Amino acid sequence: MSLFLVEYTYDPAKNAERDALRPDHRAWLGDLLERDIVVTSGPFADGLGALIIVDTADADTVALLFTHDPFAKADLVANIRITEWVPVLGQLA
Repeated sequence: MSLFLVEYTYDPAKNAERDALRPDHRAWLGDLLERDIVVTSGPFADGLGALIIVDTADADTVALLFTHDPFAKADLVANIRITEWVPVLGQLA
């Protein structure tokens, strides 16, 4: 398996809509965490996005998987960037 960084960028104009769907979004992420697909996730302190670390086979799998996020289904993510990551030091290396 490989690690991927999934970076969400949010449109502040859609904050209320995201707030309404946040429980569904977190439940979806929680399921992926229980299945050892999501390593960790959380919003940026400025509220303009989030970072999710994913352990899966390839970038195509990540892209397909994240089409199922309730935020993505409701068009509440302005941009999604997926980057393969190779940690060399620390707990995830």
